[in-house]
Amino acid sequence: MNSYSEQIGKFAGDLKLADVPPAVVKKAKLVFLDTLGVALASSTMDFGAMVSHVAKKLGGAGDSVIIGSPDRVAAANAVIANGTLAHGLDYDDTLEEAIVHTGSCAWMTAFAVAEETAASGAALLAAAIVGTEVLCKIGLVAPGKFHARGFHPTALCSTFGAAAAAGRLYGLSVPQWVDAFGLCGSQSSGIIEYLADGTWTKRLHPGWSAHGGVIATLLAQEGFRGPARVFEGTNGFFPSFGGKNDYRYEKITELGKIWEIPKLTFKSYPCGSISHPYMDCALKIKQQHAPAPERIKEVVCRTAEGPVHRLWEPLADKQKPIGAYGAKFSLPYSIAVMLVHGRAGLEEFTDAAIHDAEVLRLAAKVRYELDATIDYPRHFSGHVKVFLDDGTLLEENQPHPRGGYEDPLPPSDIEAKFRANAKLALPLERVERVLDAVQHLERLPLTRELSDLLIKP
Repeated sequence: MNSYSEQIGKFAGDLKLADVPPAVVKKAKLVFLDTLGVALASSTMDFGAMVSHVAKKLGGAGDSVIIGSPDRVAAANAVIANGTLAHGLDYDDTLEEAIVHTGSCAWMTAFAVAEETAASGAALLAAAIVGTEVLCKIGLVAPGKFHARGFHPTALCSTFGAAAAAGRLYGLSVPQWVDAFGLCGSQSSGIIEYLADGTWTKRLHPGWSAHGGVIATLLAQEGFRGPARVFEGTNGFFPSFGGKNDYRYEKITELGKIWEIPKLTFKSYPCGSISHPYMDCALKIKQQHAPAPERIKEVVCRTAEGPVHRLWEPLADKQKPIGAYGAKFSLPYSIAVMLVHGRAGLEEFTDAAIHDAEVLRLAAKVRYELDATIDYPRHFSGHVKVFLDDGTLLEENQPHPRGGYEDPLPPSDIEAKFRANAKLALPLERVERVLDAVQHLERLPLTRELSDLLIKP
C-alpha cells in the first residue's frame, strides 16, 4: 500500500474543481468570506497590528497582501500575519469532532500563494478545498488525542493542510509532496499553556503553522528530503503528538470520497467553540424567563471530561478571568455574560468587559458536573440548569451548536457577520465588493483582484 503521504499528495494534485460537489464549493466560499471578515476585524486591534508589523519586517517579494494593511510581502510571511488575524478573535470556523479551525490556515495559505503564483480565483478555490479537506482528515485520525496531551490540534494539523494548499498551487509532484509532508511533521507545534494565563500564543498557531507548511513545500521543490512515512512511522506524527493510541488512519483514505467541508461550523460568538451550545442554552433561559441575576442561586452545567481542563479548571480562575483573551475560554464567564446581558459579541470580550461586577458575581455561581454519556468530541452539546432562590429550576439542553451541520446558519447570517466584521476595517462600498468577489470567486481571472480590495484605504 502507498504511504499515507503518497495518498494525500495524489488527492491534492489530482482533484478537479468540476468534480467537487456544488454544496462543498458553496460552503467553502462561505468559510472564506467568514474568514476574511474575522481577519479584517482583527487587523484593527493591537495584536493584529503587532503581527502585521512583524510580517512586514520579515518582508520578501511583495506579492501577497497583509490583510487590512497597505503592505505586501512574500507568501510565506503573509500567512504568519493573515493566519493569526483570521484566528485571533476565536471567531472562525470549526470541525467539531476533530476540533480544528480550517479557514485561518487552509484559506489564508491558498490565498497568499495564489497571489504569489498569479493564480485564478478557480485555482485558489481548488487549493483551499484541498487544504481544508487534508487538514480535517488528519485531525479526524486522532479526535481528542492531541488536546489530552496538551497540544492544540489546529496548530498541529494545519501545517499539513497548508502544505497541501500551497503545494497544489506550486505544482508539487507526489514524491515532492511526500517530502513536504515529512518536513511538516517536524514543523508542527502548539501547546495549550496559554490557558493558564490567557496569553496570546493560540492566536499565532494557524499563522505559524501556515508558514511552516509553505516553507515545507518550498524546500521539497528544491529536493530537500523528509521522512516518507511521517504519519504511520514508529516515531511519526501521530505517535509523537497523540501517544500510544488507536488511530483512525482510514480517514485519510476517505479524501475525495467523504467530504468534511459541509460539516464545518460557523461561530455565532467570538470564543471557544465548545462553549457555544452552553451559551445558546443560557440565552434561551434569558429570553424565555429573564431571571434577575441576583435571584440566581446556582448554575450547573453537565460536561464531558475532555473539555474540563480547557474551559472549567482551575474553576476559581475561570470564574474570574485575568485577561480578555482568557475569558474566551471560560465557560463560567461566557454563561454569566449571556444570563446578564443576553448577548456575547466582540464587546463582551474586552479588558473592560471582563471586570463587569454583575457578570463576575454570577460567574462565581457557575459550576459543572461530569457526565460520561456525552459523546465528546463527536458532538458539542450544551446542558444548563439555573436554580433560583425560591427553588425554581430553569433548564435547557442543546444537542449541537447552531451554525453546524445539524443546524446550519443561513448564508444571509454569514454575510451579515462578514459585513459587521469587515466594516471595522473597510468602507461599506469596499465591503460589498469583497462579498461579491468571494461569491463569484471562480470567475476571477486573478486572485490579485480580490486582494486589492483588502488593502487598508
